[in-house]
Amino acid sequence: MSFERVCALSDVAEPGALRVELADVDVAVVRFAGRVYAVEDLCSHAEVPLSEGDVEELDGAPTIECWLHGSCFDLRTGEPTNLPATEPVSVYAVRVEGEDVYVDTESDAAVPALRTDDMASN
Repeated sequence: MSFERVCALSDVAEPGALRVELADVDVAVVRFAGRVYAVEDLCSHAEVPLSEGDVEELDGAPTIECWLHGSCFDLRTGEPTNLPATEPVSVYAVRVEGEDVYVDTESDAAVPALRTDDMASN
């Protein structure tokens, strides 16, 4: 794993998302219900930034909604939870150390989210 610092935790609203442009991929760092997630910041259906959409719970899953056509993606798995999107977005490992958020963009798998109240132990 190769984590890199992407932002300060305080840069991301709760709930909300922040677009981070990295050399190889744009990432949406998302805070929701005390957890921090990182997903590819590109809707698999319409190729618009997911970070501009709403973050909410949908059918028990934390999701981010594409503002253009309304597709939602599970922040834990990247899977779309409704149409028109049918393909998942990439999900990346997240680590928080103090006020710094680190993301591993080399990992492309659903990973457990980190609760902000667990961050004190990091």
